[in-house]
Amino acid sequence: MSIPAPGPARTAALYDRVHHVIPRIEWQAFEADIDAILALKRERNAIILAHNYQTPEIFHCVADIVGDSLALAREAARTQASTIILAGVTFMAETAKLLNPDKTVLIPDLDAGCSLAESITAADVRLLRERYPNAPVVAYVNTSAAVKAEADICCTSGNTRAVVESLGADQVIMLPDEYLAHNVAAQTDVRIIAWTGHCEVHERFMPTEIAELREAHPGIVVLAHPECPPEVVAAADFAGSTAAMSDYVEKRRPTRVVLLTECSMSDNVAAKYPDIDFVRPCNLCPHMKRITLSNIRRALETNRHVVTVDPAIAGRARQAVERMLAL
Repeated sequence: MSIPAPGPARTAALYDRVHHVIPRIEWQAFEADIDAILALKRERNAIILAHNYQTPEIFHCVADIVGDSLALAREAARTQASTIILAGVTFMAETAKLLNPDKTVLIPDLDAGCSLAESITAADVRLLRERYPNAPVVAYVNTSAAVKAEADICCTSGNTRAVVESLGADQVIMLPDEYLAHNVAAQTDVRIIAWTGHCEVHERFMPTEIAELREAHPGIVVLAHPECPPEVVAAADFAGSTAAMSDYVEKRRPTRVVLLTECSMSDNVAAKYPDIDFVRPCNLCPHMKRITLSNIRRALETNRHVVTVDPAIAGRARQAVERMLAL
């Protein structure tokens, strides 16, 4: 669909994408920022990469590329834009910079962190290597560039098993998400040595919630993210990355569904499928919600905040990401 010229006609056309999940009175507060952002992107040859956990007015109305961490990493490596605005969290912006060292990468809020990325340091990885000298290290993309630099290869929730098995090793160190490691271990013969980091969004889901959902909504389909505890994944009908959950909804078209992941994920998928009943006992990511239309606009207007990666670690970190993308 072509985007109308700047002004009310353009924002009106965009509202059609999200009217199912954003009330008209709320939309009116977004219009000026949306219109300004679209104009600024053209002026600066900029694109916005938005994670699936961004709110619908960002995800559906100003983003150029949307998806899970793997999709954003792939597209960051391909873009011809001179400026990238990462509507997500800091480790994603670092990854975009690793793959685009000569481009300007901006993150609208420097405090958009991640409990997983903060759960492990480069020094922790070096100690793990000393303890398990023959085990390759797989670093989830939800890690800092410094941690990626200590790893052999990166992975996302959508390709973890493929990455682990590609190494041809009997045992593999996988970090930092303990639950993702345990859930992958159940799918492979490779022995997984796990770290003990958790996602503050997904660790709060409980199997009792699923039982209550099934009782309250007979026939509901339960989709869970693999960062959820193993007992939650076992009780769900399907477990997969945010992209996999979205694909499941698109292909299976369940009458009623619940996505056990971050809140905005359900809103973004629901905007595309108004005929499906989305039940929403979600958990909010406070870090993702630090990204707003207003600070995206300020990032474009003032060139803040520029993402940099220490050259001493950038090369090794980039290699770990590129090995993943080459699979």
